[in-house]
Amino acid sequence: MTTSPTSARLMPDIAVEVDVGAAGQLDWVGMDEIAVPVRVANQQGDIVQSPARVAAYVNLKRADARGIHMSRLYLHVDRHLSGEPLTPCSLRRLLRDFLDSHADLSDRARINIRFDHMIRRPALASDNSGWKTYPVVINATMDEGAFALELETEVLYSSTCPCSAALARQLIQEQFAADFPDGSALDRRQVLEWLGSESGIRATPHSQRSSARVRVRLASGFEFPIVELIDLIESALQTPVQTAVKREDEQAFALLNGQNLMFCEDAARRMQSALDADERLVDFWLRAAHLESLHPHDAVAYASKGVEGGYSADQLD
Repeated sequence: MTTSPTSARLMPDIAVEVDVGAAGQLDWVGMDEIAVPVRVANQQGDIVQSPARVAAYVNLKRADARGIHMSRLYLHVDRHLSGEPLTPCSLRRLLRDFLDSHADLSDRARINIRFDHMIRRPALASDNSGWKTYPVVINATMDEGAFALELETEVLYSSTCPCSAALARQLIQEQFAADFPDGSALDRRQVLEWLGSESGIRATPHSQRSSARVRVRLASGFEFPIVELIDLIESALQTPVQTAVKREDEQAFALLNGQNLMFCEDAARRMQSALDADERLVDFWLRAAHLESLHPHDAVAYASKGVEGGYSADQLD
């Protein structure tokens, strides 16, 4: 009897075989770098699609089982993430499907989703606007029925050193005293010209591109606050990097930097205060890094909410 290529036939499944010689429970088994699109809401509430990389895992609680069903994880990821917007509810269902399809093997599941979220930002003073890209990481776990969700992003901003600003002001004062000695008559027009000259403003403070990484654990009952979290961080720091820049925008940016002098400690405390006041966040961890223009090394500060058993500033990554 011949079998056609389309006929159903029993195929070997090595994964279900018992391997007594190599028995042992495993914390996590699964796949990393799965390419799949994700659909998320933008700042207007519209659903946009972004390419993502996904890691999907379950534990292997049966010491005698050879392995898990990798293809089942992949198919669940593809069906859920390609077919519906990314929400806490959709991820809960996805992890439940992971476990239902491994009911005899696993009681814990997790997923890690990494993608770039684009937001169109207006210029500071002109009528222009441009796109900014923010890396987003979403981690969700299901551990014996308990669901947990965390969100991470990174914001780039400018930081101007308060110490450098004070030293620059001192040099400007000394130059003013030299150019306008005691007893000399001060002419308003002459002083204005001096203030606008390179010889008058002889020193400027150093500033640098800086990075704020924030990881938060979300309370139940809220959707992913991706844009809101980014806005919260940028509002706390006041000097996010810009996109389209005309001269009036650059001048406005210089003003913001002058009004927001900060060490990395100041930046960390600003974000800490803003995050601590948000009811959607059960816990948070943050890292402020100033990529120094003065030094060949970075200035870095960490902070966390301080929840018992939660994130710790001792976690440096």
